[in-house]
Amino acid sequence: MTARIAPELVGAELLDLTLRLGAPERDLVILAEGNTSELIDPDTLVVKASGSSMVTATAADFVTVEIAPLLAVLRDADAKQEALTAALDAGEVDGKRVRASIETLIHVAVRAFAPARYVAHTHPTSVVALLASVHAETAFTDAVYSDELMVLGRTLFVPYAQPGIELGQLFLERVGAHVEEFGEVPSLVLLGNHGIVAISDSAAGAEAISLMAVKSARVRLGALQAGGISSLDAAATAGYFDRPDFRERRAALAGKGE
Repeated sequence: MTARIAPELVGAELLDLTLRLGAPERDLVILAEGNTSELIDPDTLVVKASGSSMVTATAADFVTVEIAPLLAVLRDADAKQEALTAALDAGEVDGKRVRASIETLIHVAVRAFAPARYVAHTHPTSVVALLASVHAETAFTDAVYSDELMVLGRTLFVPYAQPGIELGQLFLERVGAHVEEFGEVPSLVLLGNHGIVAISDSAAGAEAISLMAVKSARVRLGALQAGGISSLDAAATAGYFDRPDFRERRAALAGKGE
């Protein structure tokens, strides 16, 4: 069975991260939006269940899934949505069908390239506003302030795709291309007309990336209102990622290991 219900495997850090990101005043998610996951061993992750709320999440609102079978679905060009639905099915609890989030493939795709411990997917209003605009594809291409670059690193934009098989396969393809170019998974993935994916080796890092993405969107929206965005010049930031002090601070803030 690919998915199973195992509340005892849900760690306190994952649960705390989920609740913090779900806090209404942060405006990252509403209702049943968003999902989080933790890699608990090389073959297994725990991910939020479909239809559950991050605001009120408990250990019972997560599903444990095996990575390999879902990666096989991701890599199958002929895979159908029905196959994914079946693979995410964890059975029934009190007469209610429990499934892992429809966006579980995003979480699985990240782990195809790196053993990142935490992945957090949210839909912040300010970021989605940019990602639903004519500036979506290029809005985060260049950094606009130093701390943003420190925490978010080289971001990745993925065009809109229907959640499920379609999004999972496109996400896998685009993350793979990013890894090939830069030698690492991105800390922040921006999903066109959809939301963000924060990737970190620590819960605090996943939270920091999510919050910095919100600040960065607000800065850009404010700059657009003031006449336009003036990004940092590439020459001014050249070599940042080669500096030991930059890498150390980035690891501390974003949970991005060396």
